[in-house]
Amino acid sequence: MATGNKPTAAFVLVLIGGVFVLIGGLATIALGGFASALGSALHVGSGVGTGISVGGVLGVIAGIVMIISSILMNKTDVSKVKMWSIVAIVFTIISLGNFGGFVIGFILGLIGSILGLTYKG
Repeated sequence: MATGNKPTAAFVLVLIGGVFVLIGGLATIALGGFASALGSALHVGSGVGTGISVGGVLGVIAGIVMIISSILMNKTDVSKVKMWSIVAIVFTIISLGNFGGFVIGFILGLIGSILGLTYKG
């Protein structure tokens, strides 16, 4: 497969978007731990940190799948680009449960996934 025969723009955009979503998920998990510890120290409800941590785990999973799908979009056969673009767009939409990686991760993932879907090869 020649180098010019790969969806490079889609790969780069989904990859960067996935990194933003992953970082956002990790930051949310850290914030959830801080909120939970603060709630325990102040004897306030304990559900705050749990809700934030669930969203963070969702962001981490979505970010990892976006990164993997972008790599596979670029490394596999041209006929599978659309399949990995669909996987990337699904997990880009799922990343909205964690604010889409500071929103920029959602936007980059969405644009990259759409470019992968329209890729002719």
